[in-house]
Amino acid sequence: MRLKTSLLKEPKHKELVSCVGWTTADELYSCSDDHQIMKWNLLTSETTRVVKLPDDIYPIDLHWFPRSIGGKKQSHAESFVLTSSDGTPVYSVAWGPDSEKVLYTSGKQLIIKPLQPNAKVLQWKAHDGLILKTDWNSVNDLILSAGEDCKYKVWDSYGRVLYSSQPHEYPITSVAWAGDGELFAVGSFHTLRLCDKTGWSYALEKPNTGSIFNIAWSIDGTQLAGACGNGHVIFAHVVEQRWEWKNFEITLIKRRTMEVHNVINDAVDLLEFRDRVIKASLNYGHLVVSTSLQCYVFSTKNWNTPLIFDLKEGTVSLILQAERHFLLVDGGGLYLYSYEGRLISSPKFPGMRTDILNAQTVSLSNDTLAVKDEADEKVIYIFEALSGKPLGDGKPLTHKTEIVEIALDQKGLTSERKIAFIDKNRDLYITSVKRFGKEQKIVKIGTMVQTLAWNDTSNILCGIQDTRFTVWYYPNTVYVDKDLLPKTLYERDASEFSKNPQIVHFVGNQITIRRADGSLIHLNISPYPAILHEYVSSSKWEDAVRLCRFVKATATDEDQTMWACLAAMAVANKDMATAEIAYASIGEIDKVQYINSIKDLPSKESRMAHILLFSGNTQEAETLLLQAGLIYQAIQVNINLYNWDRALELAVKHKTHVDTVLAYRQKFLEDFGKKETNKRFLQYAEGLEVDWNKIKAKIEMEIAKERERAAASPAVRASVTVQQ
Repeated sequence: MRLKTSLLKEPKHKELVSCVGWTTADELYSCSDDHQIMKWNLLTSETTRVVKLPDDIYPIDLHWFPRSIGGKKQSHAESFVLTSSDGTPVYSVAWGPDSEKVLYTSGKQLIIKPLQPNAKVLQWKAHDGLILKTDWNSVNDLILSAGEDCKYKVWDSYGRVLYSSQPHEYPITSVAWAGDGELFAVGSFHTLRLCDKTGWSYALEKPNTGSIFNIAWSIDGTQLAGACGNGHVIFAHVVEQRWEWKNFEITLIKRRTMEVHNVINDAVDLLEFRDRVIKASLNYGHLVVSTSLQCYVFSTKNWNTPLIFDLKEGTVSLILQAERHFLLVDGGGLYLYSYEGRLISSPKFPGMRTDILNAQTVSLSNDTLAVKDEADEKVIYIFEALSGKPLGDGKPLTHKTEIVEIALDQKGLTSERKIAFIDKNRDLYITSVKRFGKEQKIVKIGTMVQTLAWNDTSNILCGIQDTRFTVWYYPNTVYVDKDLLPKTLYERDASEFSKNPQIVHFVGNQITIRRADGSLIHLNISPYPAILHEYVSSSKWEDAVRLCRFVKATATDEDQTMWACLAAMAVANKDMATAEIAYASIGEIDKVQYINSIKDLPSKESRMAHILLFSGNTQEAETLLLQAGLIYQAIQVNINLYNWDRALELAVKHKTHVDTVLAYRQKFLEDFGKKETNKRFLQYAEGLEVDWNKIKAKIEMEIAKERERAAASPAVRASVTVQQ
């Protein structure tokens, strides 16, 4: 990516240009120490004088309003505010993302002042010289600062430095975020630099401008203007952006032209657009491109006949893709389209602000859309993709701490869809998105996680946690057998990725990671876990077992990981025969014995209940037994788990086996040399003599009844089939 710059032969201003501001994507105003305000039309290349200011007013900064109303971007700004040096000079001020805080400079200090009275002010030393410029982005919540110490820096909103540049030759006189928060520009003497949000530099231009005192990005983020010390206004367009997917490399070579390169056969295609390209995304066999007025959808199998439709309103700020459809985000809303160009849905929630969403706060899968609430950052709204309605019981997912990044898994059944998220403590959690009534279990599976990504073809998750690169080959293990989770991981040292690396892609068995210096690292992981996922999703259990045996035979060190994944997958899918083989292969003998005991249970309901118990789902197991009329079995489950109060409650409610509960309770206390102190147990034990022979006979009768019922039920079903 680079900047294509342009300057007029002669400057339009006679003195240094102090500030610039865009009204539309093609119209700019500039102010200068010559007291002139000029209007620039980029379509007609005309420059006209708007007004001459009084001689004692020297403009410092210019802001156009309204930039947006209710999240909807306006086509043309109507009024502006101008600051000048006729009072006390403040070098730079910026609004916070929620418009409830103000960031400003004071000497070498940066200060964040909340507008609420008595709220705590955050202040820190940011530079070794005077701070000349600052900017705060509403999408990524990151802060830029530029100083006379010749450095520019990136900060989070808590005042922690994320990036500090090497000293330049001259003071840094300007910094500015692009609207979507993915890029920023830096200005200095004869210097214009384009940078990634993490700080590293894409491109460096050395125009003959003098110092660049102010930078303003166009509303669509495709170009910028700089206020130059020699009276010029410099314009620069962002070109040579790149998108990669599998064997395709796509480059924006001009504002309206893309080049497609197939690296397998070296074929090259040129894609021409009517208007300038604003956003693009390449994934799942499709290229989606938004221009200022239209959306183009290309298939990677045919670049000649794109599907084209007009955009509803506003400039597209984000494109997300899933296998079956894609999402467009603009200032007006969220729009889900099929790859045939049909509008599928347009989800909404109270107080929705789409202008500050990015790829970390929105996630899309084939059946689900998840959006982090920017007003309450502990909340994630989850929608059914096809209808645009809230999923499940309609309640959003709520976490105990603010959430910073979310990601939906991409494959499998809707009922098993999972969302992973990182909170502000950098803990990684996973939970199911299908929620009806009861509170869903949110489970922590990682700590100090900087970045994460789901695989595109199987539900494998990768992330960088602290100094380790980790792959969770089957994250669902936490819901099946939590103790097994460490055995289903792949880990390696991550120190080679340097500080603050970001995962860019996880396609097939290749992971692309961008280091803090902008360089890319490609990692390959084992292809076998993805093949295992494929076999299990097709219920090919024998093939899955054969694959694990093959991996073991090849003497790789991952056979234990494969068996552990297969064990968890088998239990999740209620295939206990495969689970038994897998657990035996990793030496979990106690679990093999328990699975064997499950197989010997007389009824299907009992077996299902004990599989649920195996996974720690006690409540579900009890509910299943009670619904099947197996009251004694539900009571016995609670006795085995020492849930004494619940066991007694069930026995009293159903007027059966009260003596059984009391007998087991008495034996439990005797084994530990304790006396009964629970009032309820003392009340029901009064006058009751425990007769173990009688209790054992009752238990045997219950088991016999369950066997008879299980034996009869297939016959009943068969007779019904014959009658039909």
